[in-house]
Amino acid sequence: MAHRLLHRHRGQAHQRCGTHLADRPGDRRALRDRRRPGVGGPHPAAIIGGAVYLAFLLGGGSTALALFLVALAGCGLLTTVGVIVAMDTFGPVSDNAQGIAEMSGDVDGDGAQILTELDAVGNTTKAITKGIAIATAVLAATALFGSYSDAWRGQLQRILDSGEVTEEPSLRTQNLFELQIVTPNVLVGLLLGAAVVFLFSGLAINAVTRAAGAIVFEVRRQFREIPGIMEGTAKPEYGKVVDICTRDSLRELATPGLLAAMTPIAVGFGLGIGALAGFLAGAIGAGALMAVFLANSGGAWDNAKKIVEDGRFGGKGTDAHAATVIGDTVGDPFKDTAGPAINPLIKVMNLVSVLIAPAIVTLTIGNSANAGIRYGIAGAALLIVVAAVTVSKRRSISIGGDDAPAVDATPAAHAPAPVGSRSDLAEHTAVQVEERDVDPR
Repeated sequence: MAHRLLHRHRGQAHQRCGTHLADRPGDRRALRDRRRPGVGGPHPAAIIGGAVYLAFLLGGGSTALALFLVALAGCGLLTTVGVIVAMDTFGPVSDNAQGIAEMSGDVDGDGAQILTELDAVGNTTKAITKGIAIATAVLAATALFGSYSDAWRGQLQRILDSGEVTEEPSLRTQNLFELQIVTPNVLVGLLLGAAVVFLFSGLAINAVTRAAGAIVFEVRRQFREIPGIMEGTAKPEYGKVVDICTRDSLRELATPGLLAAMTPIAVGFGLGIGALAGFLAGAIGAGALMAVFLANSGGAWDNAKKIVEDGRFGGKGTDAHAATVIGDTVGDPFKDTAGPAINPLIKVMNLVSVLIAPAIVTLTIGNSANAGIRYGIAGAALLIVVAAVTVSKRRSISIGGDDAPAVDATPAAHAPAPVGSRSDLAEHTAVQVEERDVDPR
């Protein structure tokens, strides 16, 4: 009943509008603007930066008051949590509804089209909420940045008041506390902070690729060893696929987690307080831009596939459709893994920096100063990061191997006709996982 009413409403709307936008030769811009709400507006990073600078201006030159206002801005943004949760929940619900309908084969025609359009709307709502999430992360990180400054300045003042420093520190020691961007160690820290965001994103995307490859390997094994799955006479071993998802997701958490926790330690103890401040600034700036880019690009690729599946640019079975399926495969880890994960990355690195700042000052100046211990801690942290990244990169996966076991998916007459994206991936992608770290069981 609901489908009929909605179909009647859509038909009336099309009659009022006349020709559909996609069918008008000169209305590609109109279609593009309709598919991308808010096109032409200010960049989210500009809005975040404007909010922080406005708080600074309202602070009247007082850094403490400005940071307090930034924290209040973050709290104000979090007051919209009800709307954010509702919008973020809409995406997975509509996506799962479309996926269940696709796998069941019982929904077609207008019903399938409505579910596809709702899924496209859900991708947009998820992208919006992820932008709000990174905005709260940046505002919180800015407030934590002030806590970091208070932590190391307070420890330095305690050392100076205790009389441990009887003579003027060397120029090299003074440079370790220099915060100006023109100082080489601060600039190096800034570059390292920005680079960590890209490395973290790459690790997250590769983790999804390896886990997905292991799942495809297991599914292909079940198709090969359990006859009757496609005909519906045999039941697949769902538990093994779920086990792979759980085990691989937990295992792949190790490297990004160590990267977030250990890189501030390596930079802070190795290059000093100023370099660590630049490191945090670079991570905040690059992280905000990267998170917005990953969320928007992933949602755009997903919706681009749906536009082609609607019949535009040739529809299904064309090269355009194959390209959009590949784009959707790349966009999923972009918008669902790497983008949202930058939010905790920024917060964790700021929290670790606040905790280690007094120890860095203690080992840099005063009676407890010890360059050997300081560099030893930095070297150990760097060694842990290098080892974790090396182990992660050794988990290899090859895509499109010629010797991949063939899967007989010919009983299409017994299987429901595909109406969405998950079967399309099987049509265009063959994945073979090298049995190095993947248990084929």
